[in-house]
Amino acid sequence: MILANSANHLPLLEAQFERRLFTRRSDLTNTIRLTIATNALHAMMNNVWGTITDLADNYKISRPFVYALADTLQEAGEFLFGETAEFAAASSPREYAIQMLLSLRLEACSSIAAISTIMKRFGCELTATGSISQILSRIGGLLPMTLSTENGIIRYLVFASDEIFSKTTPILVTVDPCSSAILRIELADSRKAEDWKRHFECLYDNGVEAIYLVADEGQGIRACHAEVMSDVVRQSDTYHAIAHQLGSWADHLEKAAYKAIGTEYECERKLDSAKSDRVQEKRWANCEKSAEAANKAVTLYDDFSYLYRCVLGELNVFDRNGNLRDREQAEEGIKVGLALVKELNHNKITEAVNKIKRTLPNLFHYFDVAKKVVNECKALPIDEESLKAYCIAWQWGKAVRKAKQSERKKRRKNESNSAWNLLRVCIRKSRGIFRKKSIPSWIKSSRVRRWWSVSTQLSGPI
Repeated sequence: MILANSANHLPLLEAQFERRLFTRRSDLTNTIRLTIATNALHAMMNNVWGTITDLADNYKISRPFVYALADTLQEAGEFLFGETAEFAAASSPREYAIQMLLSLRLEACSSIAAISTIMKRFGCELTATGSISQILSRIGGLLPMTLSTENGIIRYLVFASDEIFSKTTPILVTVDPCSSAILRIELADSRKAEDWKRHFECLYDNGVEAIYLVADEGQGIRACHAEVMSDVVRQSDTYHAIAHQLGSWADHLEKAAYKAIGTEYECERKLDSAKSDRVQEKRWANCEKSAEAANKAVTLYDDFSYLYRCVLGELNVFDRNGNLRDREQAEEGIKVGLALVKELNHNKITEAVNKIKRTLPNLFHYFDVAKKVVNECKALPIDEESLKAYCIAWQWGKAVRKAKQSERKKRRKNESNSAWNLLRVCIRKSRGIFRKKSIPSWIKSSRVRRWWSVSTQLSGPI
């Protein structure tokens, strides 16, 4: 193979590799660094023991620095002496290893240590944790933080924005709920209004504008919305608004009820072993006290669980017959349910209810979106019975996706399958067709799928 002039390779090399930003050890010239890298790479490829340590001792450098020089030299050699893309194999071992570690990191959500273990098991290259971390950092540095449109086209999308945390450092992220594409993600110093303002301005500069914003009740993003996006509807995140505030109390109250029942049982057991009248009288008083406490705990749990399920049910877009529910009806139902929860006279639960009430004005915008969806569907060639069956099936499908517990997910999946079977029956009945799994073209309509995809992300949990 004949190499071209080295001057021609300079732009390619600069694009492929990162230059040193600074030189800490001026005594380590380029020639010395190349010598260290050559000896280290030779030792690594031929399994020569002790060379890395000797190089580190002789030049007063760290072992990771020696490995870094060797890796850089190996990467440069593969780039310069490897075959061109026209004649190269479909996937080299190194490319396969990078694909493997990206898949394990992004799809399996594995830790770097777990990625290293799995890749070693399958005989992949680049199995050292340091190499994996370095490659992930380099790839992450090459990716843009903001998705850009082509040819100056402006795209109007739904924004789902939130902050996640790397330890205590906030990461601002905005995604498109239809495709789950990350529109912008950035590491920020804080999550104040000015940070979110810069975040959205960068999206606008790259040709992406919001027609609808889904976010939680964070002070920064609410202030940013009021300042620069007041013309865009902001939908409060129904999970953080209700389920996040009240959901954990169902578990707390259940555990408290079982604990009180256990205390009552223990008091009764001790009463049976009492001998003297004085001890029996004392333990009988404890039994009555524990029985009263257990009864209160069980009643509180039962009442709260029932009311909590009723409040969540008000977030449903459709009733059990597939009819679109009225926004005002849902809002009034939640207000009544929260008022009854407050009457349980539990101080901390009352505080949670007061927080929920502050989010109610922005909690039901998705009902307006659903109304547009239904009107779009009614314009299609579909009878009313089939449309209602489809709405029921969609709602149960959403319930399946949101369920976390396996038993709950299984029950909702059975309901979802029954709803889809009902839809097929309605379709065959309306068309006079009795073929198995006959699905009409309107279900596959891009307009319906787009609208329903958006409303799936915006509506609350079941």
